[in-house]
Amino acid sequence: MRFTVPFPMLPADHLLPLAQAAEEAGFDAIAVPDSVFYPEVVSAGYPYSPDGSRFWAAETPFADPFVSVAAMVAVTERIRFYTNVVKLPIRNPLLVAKQVSTLAVLSGDRFALGVGLSWMPEEFEWTGTEKRTRGARTDEAIEIIRAVCAGGGPQWVEHHGRHYDFDRLMISPAPAEPVPIYVGGHAEPSLRRAARLGDGWISANSTLDELGGLLEQLHGQLDECGRGGQPFVVSALAIDAMGSDGFRRMEELGVTDAQVVPWYFYGGDPDALATQRDSLARFADEVIAAG
Repeated sequence: MRFTVPFPMLPADHLLPLAQAAEEAGFDAIAVPDSVFYPEVVSAGYPYSPDGSRFWAAETPFADPFVSVAAMVAVTERIRFYTNVVKLPIRNPLLVAKQVSTLAVLSGDRFALGVGLSWMPEEFEWTGTEKRTRGARTDEAIEIIRAVCAGGGPQWVEHHGRHYDFDRLMISPAPAEPVPIYVGGHAEPSLRRAARLGDGWISANSTLDELGGLLEQLHGQLDECGRGGQPFVVSALAIDAMGSDGFRRMEELGVTDAQVVPWYFYGGDPDALATQRDSLARFADEVIAAG
């Protein structure tokens, strides 16, 4: 079992010291979220809360994931990073491919791209993209990014699809190793997309029981795609997995990377940098080091 610490809604000045603390404590990876803006009025319900309401305030910080990872890469040496998750269909895939390829090179192949669809109609309308075609465009975007970031350095690529079309081009720099792509989401199309096109799957917050049902569906999709038993990353956060027994249960379910936010485990002000930093070290001593 590997351990990832998500950096959800953290002030920008916490990111670099916490990245260094997470690396020192022995965490395997840091996951960073994505939110471009906060509409004052939103026309759809948030899919991961019981009543559909957003649980964060308008001024909650969401540092740009590509910029923040680039900064954290510069002050660390070993720890990996992935996005959790970039809202891919509100972005141009060639521009994303350029950012991903550059980050992969700068980090020494320590970056993976986690992608999702976005649930918010305003994000599509105000970025000039189309919500109706978001699934199909995400599939094509994954193919484009995977081609650009396939490893082996810069390569000629072209794409002729329904939504994106371009002739031979080269993006440089490009990584020496393929950039892993993880797909987020709990809906059946998202699980199917992860099984078809992804190197892994990322869950939203779940209970262990919910996670078990989702992983049963995911493994069924992987079997249908002929990928059952092949290496596949499962990154998950179980809100009721608090100690070694809970993480052992996650591993038994098939989770490869457990996401943990330890500053909610031990008391103290969870928004204080000192609490956050101290909790990373304590979790490492009590759980990671125990194996």
